[in-house]
Amino acid sequence: MRREQEFIDGLYARVDVLRDDTEASVGEALAQGDKPMQARLERDIAVAERSGLLAALNAVDGSLCFGRIDLTDGATHHVGRIGLRADDPDRTPLLIDWRAGVARPFYLATGHTPMGLRRRRHISTDGRRVTALHDEILDLADHERTGHENPTGDAVLLAALNSARTGRMADIVQTIQAEQDEIIRAPHRGVLVVEGGPGTGKTAVALHRAAYLLYEHRELLAKRAVLIVGPNPAFLGYIGEVLPSLGETGVLLATIGELFPGVKATATDSPRAEAVKGGERMAAVLAAVVQDRQALPDPVITIEHEREILMLDDGLVGVARERTRAAGLPHNAAREHFEGHILNTLTELYAERIGTDPYDGSSMLDASDLTQIRDDLAENEEVWSAIDTLWPRLTARRLVADFLAAPDAYVSDADAAAIRRPVTRAWTTADVPLLDEAAELLGEDDRVTRERAERERETQIAYAQGVLDVSFASRTYEFEDKQDDDPESSEVLSAHDIIDAERFAERHEEGDHRNAAERAAADRTWAFGHIIVDEAQELSPMAWRLLMRRSPTRSMTLVGDPAQTSSPAGVGSWSDILTPYVQDRWTHTRLNVNYRTPAEIMDMAAAVLRTERPDFEPPSSVRSTGVRPWVRTVENIPSAIGDAVQQLTPEEGRLAVIAPRGMHRRLAMNLPGVRTGGEPDLTRRVVLLAPSEAKGLEFDSVLVVEPGVYEVSDLYVALTRATQRVGVLCSEGVRWGAEWGWGGEG
Repeated sequence: MRREQEFIDGLYARVDVLRDDTEASVGEALAQGDKPMQARLERDIAVAERSGLLAALNAVDGSLCFGRIDLTDGATHHVGRIGLRADDPDRTPLLIDWRAGVARPFYLATGHTPMGLRRRRHISTDGRRVTALHDEILDLADHERTGHENPTGDAVLLAALNSARTGRMADIVQTIQAEQDEIIRAPHRGVLVVEGGPGTGKTAVALHRAAYLLYEHRELLAKRAVLIVGPNPAFLGYIGEVLPSLGETGVLLATIGELFPGVKATATDSPRAEAVKGGERMAAVLAAVVQDRQALPDPVITIEHEREILMLDDGLVGVARERTRAAGLPHNAAREHFEGHILNTLTELYAERIGTDPYDGSSMLDASDLTQIRDDLAENEEVWSAIDTLWPRLTARRLVADFLAAPDAYVSDADAAAIRRPVTRAWTTADVPLLDEAAELLGEDDRVTRERAERERETQIAYAQGVLDVSFASRTYEFEDKQDDDPESSEVLSAHDIIDAERFAERHEEGDHRNAAERAAADRTWAFGHIIVDEAQELSPMAWRLLMRRSPTRSMTLVGDPAQTSSPAGVGSWSDILTPYVQDRWTHTRLNVNYRTPAEIMDMAAAVLRTERPDFEPPSSVRSTGVRPWVRTVENIPSAIGDAVQQLTPEEGRLAVIAPRGMHRRLAMNLPGVRTGGEPDLTRRVVLLAPSEAKGLEFDSVLVVEPGVYEVSDLYVALTRATQRVGVLCSEGVRWGAEWGWGGEG
């Protein structure tokens, strides 16, 4: 243990130089005249900054080193969360990044397939202090013993599973299992589906896969970024520290409700509205809404030009509209074509009025005359007013808001009643895919963008010219103040002599210093290098359309469990999700071991799900605690909640009270310190959640309140959040759970 402690102390000494004392160290080396030391430090700093190592070191919490592998050839490698090298000429590896190929035997080697190892050591730490060593002997011919041998090899895993929860997910880099490692290191390209029941580590595997892909394909993914989509903001907060602890900080974490720049969904939909908005037919509905904004005159539009009255009827405009639509461009991008057709039509009408020979009906105008007429019409405000009426510029927000305010012409009466809402109401998560679809249908009129950019450029040039003028005036005053016989005065150059305002403005344009993830968050059309979706079974067809637009290469990892589908708009079936986009070109894998949920709790949850799926087989739990869940029937749940919470709250760790949202206010009145409303703070000892908010989370203990009102999938999720104990509170007379033998008092 002393050797490992010295090694870890040495690592942190080196890290401290890089992280905290770099400038002082360089200055001290320079002051002492130690130029070689200064050069080495500056090289280390440059490499660390270039690779993102400094940012990673600042984000890593806990020990850097967690393992060691001793090879049969005598070599030894320490394995850690990030890689570090010595400052010798050979840049000798001190700590092997867990993602490196040489570290893989740490996760995969067995006594049957030792992969060149004679010993694998797990190093347990508390901060920087080594607390325990666990050695696995893989080469049975090696008779050396250290006194730290662990015959089963699962002590570290079980310790992690039984540890108290903090309200934040921890990385599993020290305990990755072989089946998880295969998924983490699967090829980057294509769609990989990772299915698994509660507690199988799907989320942790997905996050470690993101870290691995960023390590293995750094150049590509650093430019295109990785997007991780979670079911709700609380979940994203829960997983938010995992990737930084692995040295990765350039990943965008978002919910579907946050994937339209400038919009954050804060309102909620009814289940019926969520299902209607998420349905695939909404794509066709929105396309029809856009087409209806491409109007025809009713009955005509009159335009006065040069004392002539020109009339646009539905026949003339209809021809212009069909020709414009034939170009196949989005609405706003197509407007320029429509403008051209209308101007040509009006030019023909006006030319016919003033330029036709009254005797033989021939035209008296040549091409230059027609061009002049068209240019004059283009200056007529009434022409542009007509075009704005017939083919208006539209925004996605306005289009969707207007549609939801009056949807009756496009959907059934029942569906219209479900989704109808005031124009000023806040957006919901289900609205965001509609906004994205509308933006795709509308596109952008790039003339507007070009004009805005040109105005900004002219402003910058004018500012630069002002700076140069001030500089020139200052130099002129200085020269005039010099003696006429000063020979140097005529040879001094001013800024005017070497640069003009346009080039000066270009040099001082602000660069974009955002990383790829930050730029992606602000750009609706960004194409991500890889997308990971957690609780993927919950997403609606419209949400999948949004995500597929963000992944034109179809490089995705989808994580979920169809048995836990609770969203009324959720697709559930992997085939139904993927066939429209990749046909059968996707890979499916399943995690079958439950690391979180003890067997006693899993038996109860499986019995619940079998009421709808008699053939359901749950994942196998790796441990049994001997503590059965209890079910208690009470006369008044709010008055009984305090005693139940006190019984279940662990000495260390966290308790989740999962209850229907409508009961939260009454329950919180009897739970001091428990908050309602807003995003739940998962770091508090006791947290109150709705079933939908509990997805993907885990707690030491869980109290499920009034399970009889839950959907089966929601109840299955609620019961499988605990790592240690579960209690259930029911209203008097319900006797929930008696049919499964779970009717006893706790």
